[in-house]
Amino acid sequence: MNANILIADDEPNQLELMSFNLTNAGYSIIKATNGKEAIELIENHSPDLIILDWMMPKMSGIDVCRTLRSRSETKQIPIIILSARSEDSDKSLGLDTGADDYISKPFSPKEFISRVKALLRRSKPSLVNDVLQHNGLTLSLSEMTVAYHNKNVKLGPKEFKLLSLLMERPGHVFSRGNLLDQVWGHGVYVEERTVDVHMSRLRKSLKSVSDDNLDPIRTVRDGGYGLLTNKTI
Repeated sequence: MNANILIADDEPNQLELMSFNLTNAGYSIIKATNGKEAIELIENHSPDLIILDWMMPKMSGIDVCRTLRSRSETKQIPIIILSARSEDSDKSLGLDTGADDYISKPFSPKEFISRVKALLRRSKPSLVNDVLQHNGLTLSLSEMTVAYHNKNVKLGPKEFKLLSLLMERPGHVFSRGNLLDQVWGHGVYVEERTVDVHMSRLRKSLKSVSDDNLDPIRTVRDGGYGLLTNKTI
């Protein structure tokens, strides 16, 4: 079953570019050119994921997001905000409004598709391949299982979520703040040190089943965490 994605953007070239790449990736597309049209189409089609440009006529993407999050029938639909505004304060506003992800323009089509797939994996795993694999790691989102070099690994809920985020974008370094937002939720006060504690538990669990005591997780000083991309791991 292919995911049904609504894109709302008043820039024709940008709208067609996103539609083209998403269609090639196997998704069904619904297009809107302003905020009010987006609301009407969402009510009629109940898409699996919504992509909203911040600056649109009649109703901004931020206002559309607020409206959708206030309604019981649409508050759970995953939303991505697109914007040329790349300041941290703008990203925070977009996420605090209720968006699940924020992509700054301009962006590469490859990263755009990866972010869409990652969000769908978390929100509707039945619509995408729910098995993630990387350098000896295998994670099933639907079955909540992890194996490292073909040996089962027991993880707590937070450690499982952390690992799934790292595996969705191998090589990408996630800041502690970003991991806190995605694992613990926006608006929840948790010290960044908490991420280090759970990451330490994750590492210990993975290394415990490795014959060579291998650690697949990379720590970047003052940066955060990511998965190593070394093929020998």
